[in-house]
Amino acid sequence: MGIVEIAKKAGVSPATVSRALRGLHYVNERTRTKIVAAAMELNYPLRPDLIPRELAERTNRIGVIAPYISRWYFAQAINGIEDSLRENGMDLLLYNFSQVEARQRIFQHKQLRGKVDALIVISLPPTDEEFASLLTLGIPITTIGFTHEGCSSVAIDDVIGGRIATEHLTSLGHRKIATLSGQRETAFSFDVSDNRNKGYTEALNAVGVEWNPDLEIRGDFNIYTAEIATDSFLRRKKLPTAIFCHSDEMAAGALKAIRAKGMRVPEDISVIGFDDHLIAEYIGLTTVSQPPQFEGQMAASVAMAELANPSLEHKKIVIPISLVVRDTTAAI
Repeated sequence: MGIVEIAKKAGVSPATVSRALRGLHYVNERTRTKIVAAAMELNYPLRPDLIPRELAERTNRIGVIAPYISRWYFAQAINGIEDSLRENGMDLLLYNFSQVEARQRIFQHKQLRGKVDALIVISLPPTDEEFASLLTLGIPITTIGFTHEGCSSVAIDDVIGGRIATEHLTSLGHRKIATLSGQRETAFSFDVSDNRNKGYTEALNAVGVEWNPDLEIRGDFNIYTAEIATDSFLRRKKLPTAIFCHSDEMAAGALKAIRAKGMRVPEDISVIGFDDHLIAEYIGLTTVSQPPQFEGQMAASVAMAELANPSLEHKKIVIPISLVVRDTTAAI
């Protein structure tokens, strides 16, 4: 949908639409209001300062869209957002869902319009259609865990994270390294595992090892499915010397399955996780550390800054990550 369609609906020329939507002063307010109304009806993305006053009154709330709230990463990010908002006298309105139908309802702009002053979307890349719908709200949008053109973002680099984990293992002499990844066939289109696998493959290639699909184990970012998947994998005759798990919760499940087979960690097989979950230190897990609570705090700060000054340029903030070496990895 473009300015030609808006012009037809508003009964003006495309040139007038262009001037009005760029905020130029030589368009009278009556015409501008008519053009903006037509644009909103056609779901055309508008600058926040062009939204009519009656639709732009502040709610003092920031909305957070998340597919899960009980999983560690999401809970930590939401806590970080809430901490920052509370310090600034603002409230959080949480939109949580676990089914495709609920996602479709939430991403319809009519479900959100007038309820929040800004949006933060956690680790859930919207489709182009969904994102276009969000833009019609005319409010700041910030993402956590992924980037999207047209809004600010706070994220780690998962490719670098996968590389860091695998390089730690290759530096210890490991060459036959399995990867325990999240499921790809999900309704939420998460790309975290794909990116971490990319870093894993790059690190293997750097030491002359080609990616072997037989060494990929599919979990689902939780302890229980990871334990089952690892148990099945360990029934093979030829086993890897190390496993890179895409989350610490999956690593905990893998450790349980490995030890149930009578194998020792790290003497028989090394295990590295990702996140630095609260359980990681408790079980002595070597991992790649990321700070989701801090990511949430940063996203809230960015959203509030853009709310205060809509003319600010969008930011792409990359949060540093680091390797934490504990007891589950060793040289071979």
